Amino acid sequence: MTCYRHRGAGVAAVVLSVAVLLLPPGASAQELEPGAYWPIPTGINVVTVANSFNWGDLAFDPSAPIDEASARINTTALAFTRAFNLAGRSANAGVMVPIIGGHLEGRYLGEPAAVDRFGLGDPRFRLGMNLYGAPSMTPKAFASYNRRTIVGLSVTVAPPLGQYDNTKLINLGANRWSIKPELGLSRAYGPWVIEAMAGVWLFTDNDDFLGGRTREQAPIVATQAHLTYKFTRGMWLAADVNYFTGGRTTLAGKQNLDLQRNSRIGATFSRALDRRQAIRISASRGAYTTIGADFISIAASYNYAWAR
Repeated sequence: MTCYRHRGAGVAAVVLSVAVLLLPPGASAQELEPGAYWPIPTGINVVTVANSFNWGDLAFDPSAPIDEASARINTTALAFTRAFNLAGRSANAGVMVPIIGGHLEGRYLGEPAAVDRFGLGDPRFRLGMNLYGAPSMTPKAFASYNRRTIVGLSVTVAPPLGQYDNTKLINLGANRWSIKPELGLSRAYGPWVIEAMAGVWLFTDNDDFLGGRTREQAPIVATQAHLTYKFTRGMWLAADVNYFTGGRTTLAGKQNLDLQRNSRIGATFSRALDRRQAIRISASRGAYTTIGADFISIAASYNYAWAR
């Protein structure tokens, strides 16, 4: 492994910056991700350990026989990201594996019911590329890079590899493929950074849902925006908001009344510990929820970065 104090101040600054901004994109299902399209110099690797705790109410299809539902869910995510040159542009690829433990309770057909789950969720693979404003850079060139406007594109894929049992209604894996193309825009004004992102989750069918039935889900359009203030090169604070809609499901040919129109607000703080390490802390809560999880979420992560 390369030691940064032997590579010069430029590379040290690069590692500090990258360790602060990177997080696994799937550490939280709520998708509030400031810094997702900030450029990374070629050859940087980042390992991340993140933990999020979520608790609150669950809203189901009004016709479903489930009432007063709530959940407590803890997710620990392990991730690896590497930056590289793709057609002369700044690009990165990453993988995230979640380990999920949860307790759900409520009333089913008027009777109290509860369920616990623990195991692997579906992993996520992400490929991101900056199309404008962020060419591929060496660590030395990145140290003097002056960011202005950036336009980026990414594709996230979640294969059906998580824990799944077709005899259970509640599972950690979805038993289907999920794909999300997304476009991101970032603009810097001195220490301020404004970001906006828009994408759509696309799903294949789960053809083995609860006893072998087929469950379909319509696409979910997801948007988010962030306003970030950079105190120093290694410390920043962001205000976060998102909105997502769609996702109506069809089970065995019957359409459910579960169209989602949800929004969350939150904040994210990130600080470098030294030239290689950084921590990030975030909190968010539901601002508006129709169907799904109206959760309060608290997350923390640790990043370790190095060059090849």
